[in-house]
Parts: sequence; structure tokens; C-alpha cells
Amino acid sequence: MKIQEADSGQALHDWMRLPWRIYADDPNWVPHLKQDIEKVFDPKRNKLLQPRPDRKAGAVKRWVLYDGAGKACGRIAAFIDPKTAWTDEQQPTGGCGFFECINDQAAANLLFDTARDWLKAQGLEAMDGPVNLGERNMFWGLLIENFTDAPIYGTNYNPPYYVQLFERYGFQLYFKQLFFKRDALEEVQPIFRRKYNQLKHDPDYKVCDARGMSVERLAEDFRTVLNAAWVDHENFKPMPKEVALKTIQQMKPVIDPRIIVFVYHKQTPIAFYINLPELNEIFRHVNGDLNWLGKLKFLWHKWRGTATTMTGIVFGVAKEWQGKGVEGAMIAFMGEWLLRTRRYTTTVLTWIGDFNPKMLRVCENLGAHNYRNLATYRYLFDRNKPFERLPIIGKKE
Repeated sequence: MKIQEADSGQALHDWMRLPWRIYADDPNWVPHLKQDIEKVFDPKRNKLLQPRPDRKAGAVKRWVLYDGAGKACGRIAAFIDPKTAWTDEQQPTGGCGFFECINDQAAANLLFDTARDWLKAQGLEAMDGPVNLGERNMFWGLLIENFTDAPIYGTNYNPPYYVQLFERYGFQLYFKQLFFKRDALEEVQPIFRRKYNQLKHDPDYKVCDARGMSVERLAEDFRTVLNAAWVDHENFKPMPKEVALKTIQQMKPVIDPRIIVFVYHKQTPIAFYINLPELNEIFRHVNGDLNWLGKLKFLWHKWRGTATTMTGIVFGVAKEWQGKGVEGAMIAFMGEWLLRTRRYTTTVLTWIGDFNPKMLRVCENLGAHNYRNLATYRYLFDRNKPFERLPIIGKKE
């Protein structure tokens, strides 16, 4: 076997195309979009690869593995995230991701060793995987439970044997990523309906969807709630106005305003529940490439209403309103529209870490059930160093 850096030419082409070999006989697989992957490795589009006055630029490397016949049989990428790599001075940690491999432990070990050695040479002492050089909602985690449901957009999907490849190498579970699902046409719990009815008849409150809202208004209300909801979270930095606007502008082509819900108190936004049509139910028709033909197919399937699942991508309640039933009121409001129109039949909630018991309880209280799990693993370069899982939020030592 031979491993080669995949920075250009045939090696980069082989790195990008390898998944089509690994998943050739898997009907559940939906390829990640080529354009989404390229963005991660492009310094012009990934700000983590750009230097700033307060930090140096992040770094990435990609490698492709060839078998004795010269055929691509594995790939990996290694990352240094400048926001997180050096936050723990006792254990600077990098990452590896976009791992694909045939069912061969020696091949996997060579890929992991290559990523480890490069990170070690940069001064890192551990690597998480599989992760992304970017936000945790994309390309993050290894599928460890439920290999039969199709993946939702942006989430990793892999054969069951990948679990053994990681764990036999020495990766240990750092945290679990729990996904939840609920029947969108199921009646919501009576307590949610009672809370919604209370708010509906109180002139100080307003529960509504995003129809008629401008991009600017949607972005500002989103930002207002986000900053008020996560204010106490460790390392949280308030979202600037321009970032919120850019985020909503990027989402605009796929937004269905009927499944975005806000709650206002005296005209101030205090909560949101943002869903999107499940894009993989459309993207499975574009074969991983949103070129001009892929875009036409996307528009056609969006117009047809191909997606019958909606994915809850973010749920937020301003701190002072948490635990007061606002969450249930939004679910009840959404439930009325879903039962009336039957436009979407299933709701999937994007992953919640097992380190966040408060949000896990929210998901359970909403009547959702945990249907699929992924894992973020960590590998310590010093094999004699004690391993520690990610701490539970709110747990006292």
C-alpha cells in the first residue's frame, strides 16, 4: 500500500471520488455535496484557514491511500482548528475527518498514523475524529447505531465496520451525538397545547411562522434570541449582525418559512424553532454535485415537494424564558399547521451531545425519541496518559 498527499491532480480526484467505491452497493448512502466539501479546504471560503490579528491560521492536509494494484482504497484529512486546538494547554488537540476506507485494519492504521504524525509534528498531543474544520453540524462524528435509516443532510454516514477500525486503532469515545425523531402528524402533548392556548390569548405574546419576514428581519430576530439563549454557555461569543445576515442569506434558497417559528413578548423575540426541509431527500437525486444540472434537479424536487421530512436545525429560548413552556407552545403551533396541511410527516432533530442533559430532556419532552447515534472519538498520542471524556454540562465535580 502507498499513501500520498492529495493536494492536486489525480490524487485529489481519487480522494474526492473514493466514497463512490466504498458505498457502491449501499442504497441508503447519499453523497455529500462536492461544493460543501471543497469549501472546507478552501482558504478563501473557510475563515479558519485565514490568519487574524488574535490568532494564526488553521491548517489542513489530505491523503489518499492506494492498494497494491494502484487503486484508491482509503482517504483521510487532518485539521488544526485555531479556535480550539490550543484552548487546552495541557492537551493541544487537532482533528481528523473525511475518513473512508476498505475493511482492512492495516489500511486504516496507515491512514490514522499519517494524520497523527502530521498533527504531532505541529505540536498537537491528541486528535478527535471524525470531525470537520468548521461547525459541528457538518461532517462530524462516526455512525455507531442505526445503519438502516438514510442520513440527514451534512451528517456522516458509514459502514458498521468503521467502528472497529477506529476503536481497534485506539480511539476512545469522547462524547455521543444523539439524534431524535418524532411523527410530525402525531398530536402534541396536552400540556403543550394548553401553554400555546395561554400565549395565543395573551396580547403580550405572539407565536408565528416566518412567512412575510424579510431576510434582514429574520436574521436580526434569530440573532437576538441566539445571543440571549446561549449567553451562559462556556466560550460563547455573541453573534454579530453581519454573521447572522450572512447565515440567513446562505439558507435562503432552502428555507420554507412555514416551518420556522418565533415567539415574541411585547414585540421582542424570545424563542425560535428553525426547521428546514430535509435536503438529503432532494440531494440524493443530484449525485453529490450541485452543478448546473444538479441545481435544476434541486429546484424541480423542491417545487414538487419531494422532501416529506423536516429537520430541526436549531432550537433557542432566551434564558429568562427557559423552562416556562415556550418550547411546547412552538411545537403546538407547528403541530396545528402540520395536521391541517400534512405537508411534512416526520421531524428529525439534529444531534444533541450526551454532555448536554438539559437539551436531551427538552427533546424527550417534545415527544421525540432517540433513533440514531454518532460518536466523536479522541486518540491520545501519549498512550500512557489517562483518558477523560468530555465533561457533562452543569455536573459538579
